Amino acid sequence: MRLDKFLAETGIGSRKEAKQLLKKSLVTVNDRVVKDGKTQVDETQDSIKFAGEKLTYQKYYYYMLHKPQGVISATEDKWDQTVVDLLKDEDYREDLFPVGRLDKDTEGLLLLTNDGQLAHQLLSPKKHVDKEYFAKVQGIVTDADILHFAKGFALTSKEQVKPSKLVIELIDETDQTSEIRLIIQEGKFHQVKRMFEAVDKKVVYLKRLRMGSLWLDETLALGEYRVLTEDELEGLKNN
Repeated sequence: MRLDKFLAETGIGSRKEAKQLLKKSLVTVNDRVVKDGKTQVDETQDSIKFAGEKLTYQKYYYYMLHKPQGVISATEDKWDQTVVDLLKDEDYREDLFPVGRLDKDTEGLLLLTNDGQLAHQLLSPKKHVDKEYFAKVQGIVTDADILHFAKGFALTSKEQVKPSKLVIELIDETDQTSEIRLIIQEGKFHQVKRMFEAVDKKVVYLKRLRMGSLWLDETLALGEYRVLTEDELEGLKNN
């Protein structure tokens, strides 16, 4: 790897900024001052220091985010705040992206990473990775709805959805509302909302709780995030 790329990857600055720092003799490779950003280094073996502090190379990053409403699941947007905008300056990287999407008005678990292979593994329809949601629904969800969801059905757009697991948690006869959990293995556009529309009900609140083996850390406030633990990451890779 080129030295200027290594410096950029470890958060010292952009490649352009790294070149300026190199000129100031602030970077050493195996205790030797190096000023040329094109110098090839072994990121796993060489001892590379900036201003006397050893730099550690990390290729992939994994953050669990408790996404709030009003934030877009994207890396950039002209009008709205994105999930990447929620990252602190020291955690921001240009190659980070959300794994899958949550609607603007949906809360809950979202994984941010730069590991494209893991993202593909979690999102590929062939992998059958569970996505579990909690929802408040306008209307009374019934046992007939549970059976209907379990069989799979066509949405109002005629698009087919696969079988899913619907669990009723609370029914409020007075307000004519229901609280449910739903486990699906797809990620179609507005899928959960459209599934309930197909049975004449309306989702008024939606929160993703789980993706595969990864559960939302409920100690995270809305908009907060943290690094995945080794066990959480290992579990995701084994989904």
